[in-house]
Amino acid sequence: MKETYLRNIARVLSAVFTPFYVPTVGFAALFLFTYLKMLPMFYQLIVVGIVYLFTVVFPMAAIYFYQKVNGWTLRHLGDREKRVVPYVMTFISYVVCLVLMYRINIPRFMSGIIVASLLVLVICAIINIWWKISTHMAAIGEFTGGLISFSLLFYYNPVYWLCFVIILAGMLGTSRIILLQHSLAEVLVGFAVGLVCGIAGILFI
Repeated sequence: MKETYLRNIARVLSAVFTPFYVPTVGFAALFLFTYLKMLPMFYQLIVVGIVYLFTVVFPMAAIYFYQKVNGWTLRHLGDREKRVVPYVMTFISYVVCLVLMYRINIPRFMSGIIVASLLVLVICAIINIWWKISTHMAAIGEFTGGLISFSLLFYYNPVYWLCFVIILAGMLGTSRIILLQHSLAEVLVGFAVGLVCGIAGILFI
């Protein structure tokens, strides 16, 4: 009974904190908690809408249809060999999003969120050839790296937010292990990859 309860909680956490939502949450946080909230609401909605379409709606829809065409369940997509096409489809959608941002002159530090996400995607796809690291943990690691990066850009103290995100990352990593989707090493490496990409994509690339 206790094991079933834990697995149900783990499934909910994995579903809620899917990797696709990191860019959208990142932009929403910028508009809610920084001076960017002074920008016109219409501009904010347009930017968040573009990000949501190209990093959530289009990739998830493409992967859903790919899954259905092949008659697979979500568990099948957990197999390393079956992740290649979803990675490619997601990569294409993210690249289109980034190009569109450059076309409408989105500031570099904002589009850096998409750059960081692309870095995570590419590195995870390459590693996936040999080893299945956790993309859930890479996503929460990227969010942590973004939090650190924007604290340096906007000169604010991120300690409380960092504590919250790290606790959340621990819960998410534990969930992936409970669901037998990843080992401890895959969880830790996934988080490390996301953390480095989050910092590098926003501050240095």
